Amino acid sequence: MDYNSAGIAEAYYVLMGRKDFAKMEEYLHPSVQLVGPLGTVMGKKEVFEAAKSFASLIENLTIRAKFGSGNQAMVVYDFHFPAPVGNSSGAVLLTFQDGLIIKYELFYDSRPFVKYREEIFS
Repeated sequence: MDYNSAGIAEAYYVLMGRKDFAKMEEYLHPSVQLVGPLGTVMGKKEVFEAAKSFASLIENLTIRAKFGSGNQAMVVYDFHFPAPVGNSSGAVLLTFQDGLIIKYELFYDSRPFVKYREEIFS
């Protein structure tokens, strides 16, 4: 393994903040799995659509910290959403295979987002 997992994770989230969806999709492994408080989805198309729907809701994103070890990276971030949600902090543990995200596990307080569940996972 000769890739920088923390660098790849940061690049993916920078693209999310910019809403550069075409580039975001390039970071996902065909068998990627997304696990989070609002649900679990599998497959590149399904995960990409959920990530794209979620990213479409945010106004901006700030990466607070990132670190990686081996084939995993952790990113701690702040998202800013329109009212009534406002600021929301969270973290993601990304696992890579062949330099692509094969699993992403989200950690955040889901209460403000429950009403958006159908929109994100449509």
